[in-house]
Amino acid sequence: MFAIVDIETTGGSYDRDKITEICILVHDGLTVVDKFSTLINPERRIPQMISRLTGITDDMVENAPKFFEVAKKIVEMTEGRVFVAHNVTFDYNFIHAEFKSLGYKWQREKLCTVQLSRKLIPKLPSYSLGKLCDSIGIEIQSRHRAAGDAEATAKLFDILLQKKSESATYRRQDISELNTSRIDKIKLFVLKKLPETTGVYYFRDKDSNIIYIGKSNNMRLRAISHFNNKENKAKKMLNDLYDVDHVKTGSELIALLLESEEIKKHKTPYNRARRQSNFNFSIDWFVGDSFGENENGIINFKIVPADESEKALVSFTNYMSARERLNAWVDDFALCLNYCGLNKDGGECFNRQIRKCYGICCGEESVAEYNLRAKKIVDEYLFENRNFLLLDKGRHEDEQSVILIENGHFAGYGYVDKSIAISSAEELKSYILQKTYYPDADELVRFYLKRKNKMKRILF
Repeated sequence: MFAIVDIETTGGSYDRDKITEICILVHDGLTVVDKFSTLINPERRIPQMISRLTGITDDMVENAPKFFEVAKKIVEMTEGRVFVAHNVTFDYNFIHAEFKSLGYKWQREKLCTVQLSRKLIPKLPSYSLGKLCDSIGIEIQSRHRAAGDAEATAKLFDILLQKKSESATYRRQDISELNTSRIDKIKLFVLKKLPETTGVYYFRDKDSNIIYIGKSNNMRLRAISHFNNKENKAKKMLNDLYDVDHVKTGSELIALLLESEEIKKHKTPYNRARRQSNFNFSIDWFVGDSFGENENGIINFKIVPADESEKALVSFTNYMSARERLNAWVDDFALCLNYCGLNKDGGECFNRQIRKCYGICCGEESVAEYNLRAKKIVDEYLFENRNFLLLDKGRHEDEQSVILIENGHFAGYGYVDKSIAISSAEELKSYILQKTYYPDADELVRFYLKRKNKMKRILF
């Protein structure tokens, strides 16, 4: 059973405008078997432009029932029936908003005669109700009035049902399936394949190429967010989406690390972050004097090419990114330009002259005071221990994951069955799968540990 609906409104925005007229035709799949039509008092003025279009004026709706007075009838007429309309989202959203304002949860299955017409009557110049009806010989009585448009939509619906029954392509499909767009179909397909667990998922195009890689503690829920994203890039990705794969990781940290590695490996077109795999510069740190006097004990920072790095704190794909980070440290921690490799002449630095440096460069600040600030940066970017194992969740209850930090860098991860008795860190390391090292993996681990600082660690 179907409820064919048309409404007139005070404007085009369902969250701001109101309904002025509604018509509901109950259709049993063969013919119209019931009808309800009424003007509705929108409890606000109708713009003149709308009155000229529909013919509905303020005087006409002054004594008409308000929406809440006909709400019960609308519920009864649409209960258990597919909500049919031409451009169904418009009519449905308005009625849904009216019920929401009454505190009532109203939901119906929807069917759009615009989408059906595009499939069953292809290649028409326009699918607006007026032009479509002109094209196929349907006469509309009282255009832009609810009853007239609803009755025209019912006649169109009859023709669409007939064409469906005659179509070799579509006749075996359920009418609601036929109305479902490709995006809706792929959404259902994707959601059936993705579990509500932690892991990494891969969106693929029609040629099985990976076009997007994501991670989540709930892969299915995260996938839903893509279909709710209204940005143009997200819409384009969904148009290219044909399949999905996933890898369960159990551990959120491993999901982060795997996602980052896989994006670099596949250079996926719809991932914005973590695509770069070449880290060409780093900010090194060392203790001493930039000008050759190594006994003063001052903490220094310096941008160097990656192949010249000896003690990197953080790495970057290009020089400008490294310089921006170092400049931010200079400003935030009142660092001296002399001890950041940004002043090669020695003596009082420029920042001291404008009172942004406290004078370490000219003996007006102690090494201890300066290093106290500089060490905050070092501590931010170094692991507390250089060699340790992290224990985390496994892919199922009888398993745990192990992440290896060795010589101050992320080295790999693996999984161990909880039933296996492990006697040493070296034995645990035998379960580690070595991974390609990228400097940003260290950052992922460090920042994760700041949020999850109670993770079990085994030092070695």
